[in-house]
Amino acid sequence: MAFTFKKQIFGFMDLLRFKKMTAIRREKLATAPATPLPATYTVNEIAAVLHPGNQKAELIKITSETADTKTYTFRLSKKMFFRAGQYVTVKTAIGQSLVARPYAISSSPLTALNKSELSVTVKKAGYFSEWLFDNAKEGDEFVIGDPSGEFFYEPIKDRPNVVALAGGSGITPFFSMAQAIAEGTEDFSLTLIYGAKTEKDIIFKDKIDKLVSDRFKVVYVLSDEKKDGYESGFITREIIQKYAPETYTVMLCGPQAMYAFADKELEKLGMGGKYVKHEANCVGRRDVKPAVYKLKVNIKDQSCEIPAAAEETLLVAMERAGLRVPSKCRAGGCGFCHSKLESGKFSIAGADKRRLADAKFGYIHPCCSYPDSDMEITVPEG
Repeated sequence: MAFTFKKQIFGFMDLLRFKKMTAIRREKLATAPATPLPATYTVNEIAAVLHPGNQKAELIKITSETADTKTYTFRLSKKMFFRAGQYVTVKTAIGQSLVARPYAISSSPLTALNKSELSVTVKKAGYFSEWLFDNAKEGDEFVIGDPSGEFFYEPIKDRPNVVALAGGSGITPFFSMAQAIAEGTEDFSLTLIYGAKTEKDIIFKDKIDKLVSDRFKVVYVLSDEKKDGYESGFITREIIQKYAPETYTVMLCGPQAMYAFADKELEKLGMGGKYVKHEANCVGRRDVKPAVYKLKVNIKDQSCEIPAAAEETLLVAMERAGLRVPSKCRAGGCGFCHSKLESGKFSIAGADKRRLADAKFGYIHPCCSYPDSDMEITVPEG
């Protein structure tokens, strides 16, 4: 219903006309068609695809990629669209604990949008990943979280050419990007330099080779063997210079040891700052003298006391105790597990990624915080 109000020369005439507004509205309502409102609106339908929330998903296929790596393909209960390079959380109950882990998506955005299928590729390392490797079977039901993370191509700040440095299972987000470039959902050129121990350790090799085009190139670097057609050793400054275009953004995904080495090589090339992007790694165990502390956990109007091992994060301690608490990136960056520190001492894995206000007012991220004493925290309900 539209009503055009034309401003009069004299202000008092506008006031007189305003008194007639109720009558005009009644007339418009009386003469309006009886067409029902739409059941849904386009903007809401788009929002539901971009932000589907937690959803049930059936594991429909398990593919062995290497001796210690498998791809798990899920049939989603809702459509989803994501940016190539993002991750999802995969959740299930293990015993009495509801456990969730973030995994980079290895399938293409259009597969999730058109077929409601999504794949993650998992290396057998860590509690949940080992459980998946040994116990998950086709037909099992899981919960898949929203697509999350900022490790994707951003045309506003990234250069049109991207050099991707991948190590081991760090190939996963770049494999998704290569598929997205081929299907047209991403518009940039990608040069992938992929490091593995041996040829047998290369994940997705046949599939990657089929995606090679004028927009996507791949270079394999083997550290533990020499073979024709492969670079050997580590991903050094010389190898990057050999294959990189004139100007580019660098994206890295792999183990922390690779980051430490590659960052030094990139510094020699004058690369850094906003043109170098790292995918965050999940926080693991720390090497300290074994100790067990008391952790008091407040969730809503309930409190409980559980053991917390010094070498594990507060989040792992709560998961082991069967508490349902929020988790997503498990690297301290997303703030999803944001909790109030009531008392006790703690250490943070790596850099402190809290907002300044959180640090000032005593909030922590349990996913990357280790106990150094008995502690008490207040945690949102998972």
